[in-house]
Amino acid sequence: MRPPLLIKNALRVATMDDAGTELEGADILIKGRVILAVGKDLESEGAKVLDARGCVVIPGMVNTHHHLCQTLTRATPAAQDAKLFDWLVYHYQVWRHLTPEYAALGAQVGLGELLLTGCTTSTDHTYLYPRGLTGLVDAQIDAARSLGIRFCPTRGSMSVGVSKGGLPPDDCTESEDEILRDGERLIKEHHDKGPYAMIQIGLAPCAPFSVSTDLMKATAAQAKKWGVRMHTHLCETLDEEAYCLEKYKLRPIDFIESLGWMNDNVWLAHMVHVNDDEILRLAKAKVGIAHCPSSNLRLGSGVPPVRKYLDAGVNVGLAVDGSASNDTSDMLGEARQAMLVHRVKSGVGSMPAREALRMATRGGAAVLGRDDLGMIAPGKAADLAIFDVNRLDYAGSAGDPVASLLFCGAGHRTKWTIVNGHVVVENGVLSNLDEGEVTRKANAACLDLLRKAGAIA
Repeated sequence: MRPPLLIKNALRVATMDDAGTELEGADILIKGRVILAVGKDLESEGAKVLDARGCVVIPGMVNTHHHLCQTLTRATPAAQDAKLFDWLVYHYQVWRHLTPEYAALGAQVGLGELLLTGCTTSTDHTYLYPRGLTGLVDAQIDAARSLGIRFCPTRGSMSVGVSKGGLPPDDCTESEDEILRDGERLIKEHHDKGPYAMIQIGLAPCAPFSVSTDLMKATAAQAKKWGVRMHTHLCETLDEEAYCLEKYKLRPIDFIESLGWMNDNVWLAHMVHVNDDEILRLAKAKVGIAHCPSSNLRLGSGVPPVRKYLDAGVNVGLAVDGSASNDTSDMLGEARQAMLVHRVKSGVGSMPAREALRMATRGGAAVLGRDDLGMIAPGKAADLAIFDVNRLDYAGSAGDPVASLLFCGAGHRTKWTIVNGHVVVENGVLSNLDEGEVTRKANAACLDLLRKAGAIA
């Protein structure tokens, strides 16, 4: 039994509880994987003590959408200025050379960066399986376990290639039977239904332009059978909307509703192009949304009506999305981006710093159906992000140190990141990964993938 962990004298603890409670000069006592107490002058004999003077503590952030394999193809030269469909068509030729070893390496890079920037729980959506290759999600799970991050990968899929009117190459798609069998295998081997689960599996057909209606319906039935969540991309671009209208004679929301995908077991990535009636329908169905501000800007896809979503009662979480469409897995940076972009979209008062942080914590937990995450309170999971604001890049922000996390700060690394009661980032360094070694391997893998795709000599 490991000793208790005691965070002492925090400058500010933002609990993210329903009342928005923030405590000054506060302590947090952790026993095992659970927060035991939050308050002042806490003590515990034999506890490991972290002196958090000058630090802001928030719940560990929750990343609700990612493509970890893409961390090996950041800033790809020929796709830096492409919109989504062109960007995808180019990258399919690179990603078709993925292997389980590269999937594990991409996970180490992406999940490591997330931990360093205050994220303690991440999803993933790996949907391209070259030549029917399996084992990619298993490799990512192994990487997540070694890093110590809470991980909710989805078994993504594509079943409709170019010969059937889809976007991806045929040899990057799978049959419906292959997809469903592997999804069931992953659930049986890895999914934990219990509280404080470290690994949970979801099912995630990629998008309307790369999957069949039969697969969407079968996935919904499979998710219900096994009690897991389901996920897909939707309403990301106007090109996707035009595709759905031409092929299915339905708008994207109507399309997924016809397939059994409008319920509280579903969360959707992007959701940029919707109308007011659709927002109300999403709220009524309790569908969650993974908001990806940087990716939407990077690809020129647009800015979703997040203020309207929140006002309607839709659960919205934040997401870094794939690191080839955002090119970083900086979770605190994503919260800052969300705060800023919606001031342009909906007015300067539409997205206070604390609202963005709430989406990054409580919002993300709700989207994933996790009531054990996203808040600092007794009985909640011991997942914390601790930022040292006693630094030059935060100097002059003492009036509101919590908001300073988004308004200030040149570097977004935590001082400590704690997951499941374990310190996985200490003094800004990953506890379970050699950053230099992984960086060298990732750069070599990047060049190998690009050469195999004929993108570089």
